[in-house]
Amino acid sequence: MPLKDWSLDTDTFRTRANDYFDHNVLGESNVSIPVTLSEALIRGWETTLRSPKLWRRAQLHLAYSNQIAEFRGNIRGGLIPTDNTPIPNYVPLDHDQRNTLTVGGQITLPWRTFASGNVSYGSGFTNGNGPTVNNPAVCCSTLDYLPSHTTVDFSAGKDFGENLSISVSGLNVGNRRVMLDDSLTFGGFHFTNPREIFVELRYRFHY
Repeated sequence: MPLKDWSLDTDTFRTRANDYFDHNVLGESNVSIPVTLSEALIRGWETTLRSPKLWRRAQLHLAYSNQIAEFRGNIRGGLIPTDNTPIPNYVPLDHDQRNTLTVGGQITLPWRTFASGNVSYGSGFTNGNGPTVNNPAVCCSTLDYLPSHTTVDFSAGKDFGENLSISVSGLNVGNRRVMLDDSLTFGGFHFTNPREIFVELRYRFHY
């Protein structure tokens, strides 16, 4: 939908799947075994907003997603546990993070330089050690989710003629360390990556 040169896209989705493919961690190792779950339901809505060129230099964007990813039943294939009692009600998958938001932009500067940045927010993934694990029939109090997390990324660079450019990029520049997943059932332990800085020198050969 165009709005005075701005662009707005919104969609909704609902996916129901049987024998849903996932993975199960072997003990406390980094080895994952494929498994299939009886039934999964993934639903949500998304929206994106993009600006036109502002002041002939800058462009802004925003993306928001609200998603619920759940399953019920039991493990039908793969690494089947000894206690494989069916779960009657939908409970969150480890991929379940209800709200994600990204806001950012890019700007073209004089002397063939450019810069961009993004702020990304997540409301927190499923807490593998929360009430859902101890009582699968009860879902989904706020205790079932890990804390929210926000990261900031940036990039800046300069073009030297048509063939040579240099840029520097920083991911998670605030060096925020947040646990994203603490479940040994699916997915294993995941933390946000620490601050990462990249420098790129690019040359385009003629051929």
